[in-house]
Amino acid sequence: MKPDDKSLFLDAMEDVQPLKRPVDITWQPSRNQRSRQSIDTTQLDNFLTLGFLDVLPLAEPLAFQREGVQQGVFDKLRSGKYPRQASLNLLRQPVEQCRQMLFAFIAQSRQQSLRNLIVIHGKGREQNSHPNIVRSYLARWLTEFDEVQAFCVALPHHGGSGACYVALRKSDDAKLENWERHARRSR
Repeated sequence: MKPDDKSLFLDAMEDVQPLKRPVDITWQPSRNQRSRQSIDTTQLDNFLTLGFLDVLPLAEPLAFQREGVQQGVFDKLRSGKYPRQASLNLLRQPVEQCRQMLFAFIAQSRQQSLRNLIVIHGKGREQNSHPNIVRSYLARWLTEFDEVQAFCVALPHHGGSGACYVALRKSDDAKLENWERHARRSR
């Protein structure tokens, strides 16, 4: 670039403001692209509870498996073999903000038929540190969603004890698509 070109470019870009990137929610495109419709989460009632909380001991890993979820599916989730389709970063957020963000994240994920998520909550060294409080609430909140089939601690390269994998229930459309695919194969 010539010196004149550079000054012309800088003059042209003088009043341009960089776009702010949302760091709390990251969407990765799924292989099966569906029409994306936005969901207005303000119209939905956030049923996630606050109130009294039993803080989970630091040594106790986050893990939940809804009845009916096959052990092989849970083992595959725990070993990080499902592709993460979206992630939510709750680091350094107030508890109420985390509650709202998680509710919107799960609602949006269901709307877009996503199944495999990762939630980054951080980890603290002390029992009552903020990340451990968020982690304890997260363990409660995720079980309050009917859509959540299972969750567990992430592998070290995905955040370890400061993150968790979340598996959502298959949408009705995905169930139908799966049924049709298997029906065609058996013909």
